[in-house]
Amino acid sequence: MSSARPSGRELREHQVTWQAASLLLSYPDERLLGYARLLRAAIANVPDGQSTPLARFLDHLEATPVLELAADYVSTFDHQRRCCLYLTYYAHGDTRKRGMALLAFKNAYRNAGLELDTDELSDHLAVVLEFAATTDAHVGRQLLLDHRAGIELLRLALEAASSPYADVLRAVTATLPPLAGNERDAVARLAADGPPVEQVGLQPFGPPDLMPQHESARR
Repeated sequence: MSSARPSGRELREHQVTWQAASLLLSYPDERLLGYARLLRAAIANVPDGQSTPLARFLDHLEATPVLELAADYVSTFDHQRRCCLYLTYYAHGDTRKRGMALLAFKNAYRNAGLELDTDELSDHLAVVLEFAATTDAHVGRQLLLDHRAGIELLRLALEAASSPYADVLRAVTATLPPLAGNERDAVARLAADGPPVEQVGLQPFGPPDLMPQHESARR
């Protein structure tokens, strides 16, 4: 695990890991497969706790037909709420507070000089990781830390499902400090109760099955 305040070298290594994880959490297609060799070279010099799980996932990526990869992606992330890639869902679920949380992401990007495409959802984990990797490592890292409990719950859900994507989340969590006591409590509550519920009837603040899916988020 990294320290609470990573050194400049550690932060640069984290950015490599975040960029690789961002790509690997996007919808799998031939374009993504074409990045496999480049990603292997990129992660060669990051710590084992980050590079080893990413290399395992790349093995899976290269050994699996692209249609099977796509079907697994949809089954994993679009049809299982506990494997949701939208970070604000874990903290705010279907409540009105989620709109303000999404706005906080957008404002963070805008303040760093980044304007998202209109079809991209600002709290998608792949979007956050790409921002941290390519635009502002410190602000991006803080966004990840602000949603540490949700990221941990996603990792645990993927591991429970024996999903190959658990390796990508293992690499991401290896760039973050260990869970603090209040974060462990938050993970336990989320695991037991799930996200808060308060139906608002408006997109994109509904549950994942009512939200724009992978085509609009990262394709």
